[in-house]
Amino acid sequence: MLEMKVPSPGESITEVEIATWLVKDGDYVEKDQPIAEVDSDKATLELPAEESGIIYLKAEEGDVVEVGQVVAHIDTAAAKPAGSSDAPKAEEKPAEVKEEPKAEAPKKEAKPAATQTYATGTPSPAAKKILDEKGIDASQVTGSGRDGRVTKEDAQVATPSMGTSNGYGSRGTSSKRMSALRRKIAQRLVSVKNETAMLTTFNEVDMSEIYRLRADYKEAFKTKHGVGLGFMSFFTKAVTRALELYPEVNSMIDGDSIVSYDFNDISIAVSGPKGLMVPVLRNAENLTFRGVEQGIKDLALKVRDNKITPDEMTGGTFTITNGGVFGSMMSTPIINPPQSAILGMHNVVERPIVKNGGIVVAPMMYIAMSYDHRIIDGRESVGFVVAVKEAIEDPINILMGGDPKRALEL
Repeated sequence: MLEMKVPSPGESITEVEIATWLVKDGDYVEKDQPIAEVDSDKATLELPAEESGIIYLKAEEGDVVEVGQVVAHIDTAAAKPAGSSDAPKAEEKPAEVKEEPKAEAPKKEAKPAATQTYATGTPSPAAKKILDEKGIDASQVTGSGRDGRVTKEDAQVATPSMGTSNGYGSRGTSSKRMSALRRKIAQRLVSVKNETAMLTTFNEVDMSEIYRLRADYKEAFKTKHGVGLGFMSFFTKAVTRALELYPEVNSMIDGDSIVSYDFNDISIAVSGPKGLMVPVLRNAENLTFRGVEQGIKDLALKVRDNKITPDEMTGGTFTITNGGVFGSMMSTPIINPPQSAILGMHNVVERPIVKNGGIVVAPMMYIAMSYDHRIIDGRESVGFVVAVKEAIEDPINILMGGDPKRALEL
């Protein structure tokens, strides 16, 4: 009998939560078949069967188990059930049984209709007191007492909606336990608000040049590299340039010290089935446009398929989040600790702006950077956002060295 133990999903993780069993107790499983999804405080991972055999579960969904704890046994000596996936054979169908005529059941005597008296709908003194406290009209409550009298129990279960409901629509509620990952995210978000001096600075960006470049090169880019040419590569390149100009933004507080980094590990917010994840694009300052787009695509697929690892979720030095894909016009993104800043992108809307002394319509995006004022001053925060704006509005000269085809490897 093989013991299935919880493997370590990553450094510093000591326990996980059984989110979902993908098999049932007594099922036959194949080697490497996913048998469960487990949540850590950093990611959701699949637990594969170590050998083939019949599995016996030793933990329930929602249980928090320690790394190394036995969560299932696999009987490796058990043979695979023959024909377990075969459809039932015709001869195995039970013979048709002729139904005997049933004797007619005796008819129940109809109950006499409830007598309407002065008591119908009238609350007892105790019921009246309860209804008055709830602000409910007694005429709106159906009494269960003798002759329809409203009893104390009727009043206790009555709700204010009883007299106003039109009788349509569900009024049910549901409750489920937060996953370990969601609980950790909640704790981290609250700690950010309580432990940092968070401020947000805003600016707007004219996206005209980005739109023109994508229109000119997106087809050739996708044909050659197999990935789309999106906004994220331009913003990632603009951010890595701005981090070089303002290294304070690429720093973190560690106790009484300030830790600065000479590399740009960019956390990219990605929406997945378990919520928003922030996998990390390592050394983004060294990546080409193709490298950024391919890296983001690979990470997004791993998040979507619940295959992202804790190592791929930790160690970022700056975060980019794009609420614009959901239609957000403007927001104040919250810092991803222990980082000191985050840039929020938003939706692109055509708006009238002044260019060269005239009014024109241009695709505009609001950007926002939230930052920890304990480590980043106004000069650095505003300068950083302006540097991003400059790079996006003049990408050929600032991000592409004057040669778009070379920069895009076309």
